[in-house]
Amino acid sequence: MKKTLLATSMVLASLLHAEQIQSIKYINLSSVSTSIANDTLDLQVGDQLDIKKINKAIKEFYRFGYFDDIQVTNEKGNLELVFTEKPIIASIDMIGYKTREEDKKNIFKAMRLAKGNMFTTEKVKQAKKDLLDLLEKEGFVNSVVEVDVENINENSVALVFNVNKGLEILIKEVNYHGAENLDAGDFEEVTANNEEDYFSWWFGQDNGEAKLDQLEYDVFRIQDQYFQKGYLDAKVKDPFMKVDFATNKASLDYFITEGQQYSITDIKIYLDSTILDPETLYSELKLQKDRVFNLEKLRKDVKFIKTQVADLGYAFTQVKHDLKKNIENGTVDVIFNVIPGKKVYINDVLISGNGRTLDRVIRRNVYLAPGDLFNLTDFDDSKKKLKRLGFFSDVSIEQKRVSEDKMDLIVKVEEDATGTIVLGGGYGSYDGMLITVKVNEKNVFGSGKSVGASVDTSEKRHNYKLSYTDPAINDSVYNMTVEIHNAEDEYDYSSPDYTLDKIRNGFSVSLGREIFRDAYIGSTYRLDFIEEKYTDDSSTDGDNIKVNGDGPSGNDYYKVDEDYVSSSITPYINYNSTDDFYFPRSGIKAGTSLEFAGVGGDSKYLKSKSYFKYYHGLEDSWDWDAVLRYRAQVNLLEDNGKLTQGDSFYLGGTKTVRGYKSYAFGPDGKNNSDIVYKQMFANSIELSMPLIPKSKMRWGVFYDYGMIGKDSFSDIKRAGTGAMLEWISPFGPMQFIFAQPVDDKPGDKTSSFEFSLGGSF
Repeated sequence: MKKTLLATSMVLASLLHAEQIQSIKYINLSSVSTSIANDTLDLQVGDQLDIKKINKAIKEFYRFGYFDDIQVTNEKGNLELVFTEKPIIASIDMIGYKTREEDKKNIFKAMRLAKGNMFTTEKVKQAKKDLLDLLEKEGFVNSVVEVDVENINENSVALVFNVNKGLEILIKEVNYHGAENLDAGDFEEVTANNEEDYFSWWFGQDNGEAKLDQLEYDVFRIQDQYFQKGYLDAKVKDPFMKVDFATNKASLDYFITEGQQYSITDIKIYLDSTILDPETLYSELKLQKDRVFNLEKLRKDVKFIKTQVADLGYAFTQVKHDLKKNIENGTVDVIFNVIPGKKVYINDVLISGNGRTLDRVIRRNVYLAPGDLFNLTDFDDSKKKLKRLGFFSDVSIEQKRVSEDKMDLIVKVEEDATGTIVLGGGYGSYDGMLITVKVNEKNVFGSGKSVGASVDTSEKRHNYKLSYTDPAINDSVYNMTVEIHNAEDEYDYSSPDYTLDKIRNGFSVSLGREIFRDAYIGSTYRLDFIEEKYTDDSSTDGDNIKVNGDGPSGNDYYKVDEDYVSSSITPYINYNSTDDFYFPRSGIKAGTSLEFAGVGGDSKYLKSKSYFKYYHGLEDSWDWDAVLRYRAQVNLLEDNGKLTQGDSFYLGGTKTVRGYKSYAFGPDGKNNSDIVYKQMFANSIELSMPLIPKSKMRWGVFYDYGMIGKDSFSDIKRAGTGAMLEWISPFGPMQFIFAQPVDDKPGDKTSSFEFSLGGSF
């Protein structure tokens, strides 16, 4: 730059003799606007040429960091500034570290590099240093990074960071000095740096890799564990890590002062009773008198109190808490001070980030609209509902205060791919291997409507479906689903020894609506063309199966292949308030339906199905990560003119009474006049307890009881009990069930072990 300035100064010294500027041109200038360039030059047409101002301007232009060279020429007062701009970074890639594009994007962001940035050797040098720092923080020592710079053209370059990761530091030992009342198991659930487990290759086990950037946060995580157990005076010093660089193995030491454990003597809530009576809140608090203090419960109580007040419109409610410790007695008083502020109304709802999804699709899933009184539950539920749509990778709703009593809601979304192809599988002891293929587009043309196709096939069942769903017909509260299906179910009977294949081809149309939050009501019309085929595994007479002496009055009869039509209407109502899809810890699932068959078809019956599931976590009340679960189902069937064995209910298996095989109790084909079981009840109670929390493995015990009959619930009564192993694996929920029948009878089809992949309670 100095040479350029010197040459420019010599030229100007010889050319500029108090000439008047006739024109000013900027050549090859794109990174700075003309107005900024004029302000920097500080000269205009009509001014006298001033070499000092031009030299000063050149220095200022260089400070922008956009230029490799600047030349100034003058021809009879026509001034030209010719710029050579630095090249643009056209592409960035990284080899040898991080393969997912999203991970690379985050790394480049941390390196302060992005496509479109100006390229400078200083910037790349700093980015290389930042990358090495990131590698070291993740536990990679002596890493090497080389940067390849490819000139695409004179204006752009491509960067490739070639990473040779150094060896990782493996933590072989972690010591918690001073920890007497808590042990390593309490800390390993929350800390990032843990010693290597024996089976480190197993899902959820710790591989011992050091994460140096997390060490300082692990101190607070350990301290937080003590606060959750009531040790309010606990202190954790900065850890000491000793590394043997010859082997890259390390030991990690924490030094802890536990202090005493505090229990709660009193809880007070100070709140204006004209807004909300504080007495109505005490019974719902997680913290309780005469119980050990728990910081996590305190946080939940703060959120609960704030929600109750904010649901009344006080959007900017503050809940401040104070802890008054009595060190001598080891007790603490908890005080909540609630500052409501003023009621707040929604001024406007603004939406951004939706390049594809229509505004109205987002707006109809937000429970708050302009003019509404603010409600925190509606606010939180809106975020949850938008996330459940599956259209967005991220959803945030910001509150922007525009006055003392008004706010704007700013909905920001990041759109995600909505077309999916799912390949899955499962295994059941009755159905055998299950293969699932699903193709689905959840947001057709940004409308929120979905189309899909699915195949579920196993040894006993084959189901094929095409579906179309409109979750809000013309943006109303009504929804619709149309489905075309083909299904084949196989039923095995051992007395006599034959198989029934039931093939259904048809379609269904469902119309429904949400009647209140988490509750839906609707009706389904279904038309099926059904074909029943019987196969004898012992002896046959043509296509029919001979059953000797078991017909009416002891006569022989034949099982005859049959084709018929089933046309039905099924009104339903469903409710689901659970907190998780795979492993709920709280909430209820319930539903009931009543199928009317005989609307123009051959089958004529009424079929009622009802279910209830309840989930209750014991952690808040007992400080124990156990979940109590209960389920019950009641099914009723009334013959209005035509029933087949395929319409019957069955008892036994993982969904009804464990300890017995699937379909253990139901029609067995021996009686021609009474072949359908019309009443069934089953219920189960389970207790699920932690086994290996890091691996999401649990164990539990259960008791099942069920009844089934042709005209009465009490024809057959059976019970089963046992233990189970649960694992929320990367492939889906798995269960290993070890069952024992209770009060079983001779000839019962019992089962002591069941394995299921893909099912849930």
